[in-house]
Amino acid sequence: MPITLRPYQQEAREAVHREWEARRSTLLVIPTGGGKTIIFSAIIEDCVRKGQRVLVLAHRSELLDQAADKLHKSTGLQCAVEKAEQSCIGSWFRVVVGSVQTLQREKRLNQFDPDFFDVIIIDEAHHALADGYRVILDHFTRAKILGVTATPDRGDMKDLGAVFESLAYEYTLPRAVNEGYLAPIKAVTIPLKLDISQVGVQQGDYKPGELGTALDPYLEQIAEVIARECADRKTVIFLPLIATAQKMRDILNRHAMRAAEVNGQSADRAEVLADFDNDKYNVLCNAMLLTEGWDCPSVDCIVVLRPTKQRGLYCQMVGRGTRLHPGKDHLLLLDFLWHTERHQLCRPAHLIAKTDDVARKMVETMEGAAGSAAVDLMAAESKATQDVVADREASLAKQLHEMRTRKRKLVDPLQFEMSIKAEDLSSYIPTFGWESEPPTDKQRERLEKLGLFPDEIDSAGKAAKLLERLDARIQSGLSTPKQIRFLEGKGFQHVGTWSFEAARKMIDRIAANMWRIPFGVVPAAYKPEAVQERMIV
Repeated sequence: MPITLRPYQQEAREAVHREWEARRSTLLVIPTGGGKTIIFSAIIEDCVRKGQRVLVLAHRSELLDQAADKLHKSTGLQCAVEKAEQSCIGSWFRVVVGSVQTLQREKRLNQFDPDFFDVIIIDEAHHALADGYRVILDHFTRAKILGVTATPDRGDMKDLGAVFESLAYEYTLPRAVNEGYLAPIKAVTIPLKLDISQVGVQQGDYKPGELGTALDPYLEQIAEVIARECADRKTVIFLPLIATAQKMRDILNRHAMRAAEVNGQSADRAEVLADFDNDKYNVLCNAMLLTEGWDCPSVDCIVVLRPTKQRGLYCQMVGRGTRLHPGKDHLLLLDFLWHTERHQLCRPAHLIAKTDDVARKMVETMEGAAGSAAVDLMAAESKATQDVVADREASLAKQLHEMRTRKRKLVDPLQFEMSIKAEDLSSYIPTFGWESEPPTDKQRERLEKLGLFPDEIDSAGKAAKLLERLDARIQSGLSTPKQIRFLEGKGFQHVGTWSFEAARKMIDRIAANMWRIPFGVVPAAYKPEAVQERMIV
């Protein structure tokens, strides 16, 4: 039976098709539990209706099986398989699910004409920089590419822009929680400091073997905390080693918990997972097995005992508990105090914080409240954002004052961003290759025409975002950059929140008063009528 897409899923679907009109490759970011497979199934259906042939690539059999199953259930389409001894050659199905490990082999790949596939979809696209993926993409040179992931960050810091030219659509975890599609997250910071300061780093993250050794002395104390905090919850615990996971299982069972352990070599893995799903066990210990391709919506507690520097991996672990389920009103996340002097590691704050500054503020606040009640991450992020913005505005006050006194006809972008309270613009960092390039002549010309000084804008991505914001403000009838510069130069505050008409009327009053402030008007305290009702764009 066809599935009706949620509004954001339909938005994502349309955004991908728009990007494909201008670019070969694009990226779609949807949080775990947001239905990314459903979205790309709808996109596949669109492609098949056009007579196109589609390849879905993944690095694990579970992901291929999941994609084929969701595609069939949501669209009725069936798939051929390109994996091990199975081949799609000669199949009349227009969709193929393929294993990267199989297709990257030269002999296998050369069986396909470079034009065989019109579209390639990469599931868990944060893996797409691996050599195997690049070999396949370089073979099918004309195929459109879509990467789909919940976690765009990579621990080795390589730029996904080397594969994907743009971000078509991003649906964030905070938005999903606010709109009721994922469970709210509450974190309890446990005042138990675990010392991993001597653990080494390899390939951008902590060495699992050394982590296991460092954790061993704390397992009994950790188990006592879990038994106290999670007794009535369905809990998944992530640990660095199989041996560590098995030790934790045994200790928890001695604390009257119903704990089980699974790993890649478990002969009874499917049975254990089914028993956990059916509540025979209430704790499941694993050594990073369950980060991808496994869903159990009833999980309502996550314990991360595999500290990581990789935000993507951290999000994958916590994402095992964010799905909605009857009777589940939030996900509880146990956050221990990790002592590490040399390296920044991911904490609950990094799940939702938009910037590193906000994340640091959240971590600082939550560590100060260690041992207290659970903290709602959305509320904590909102408060931290307010504090960071206030700090940033204070530190920029002198710089802004200097900018306002410059003898320029055009407006400095920073003054414009601060006036309209555009945190996303002032903290913008380019992601994709084209975004990092200098602004184009066309962008510079249009920015200047709209009143901004283009020499202060160092990237095409920032220029594009500014132009998009300026166009939206014109459509909404909000004040222009030149109005903002003039009135704030006279001492008026946050003119970026004013309407075009309100700013025009005040400028007319000043002009009629021989360019002096009208009697009775106090610029620092002045607010035009209904300014608080107007949406800032």
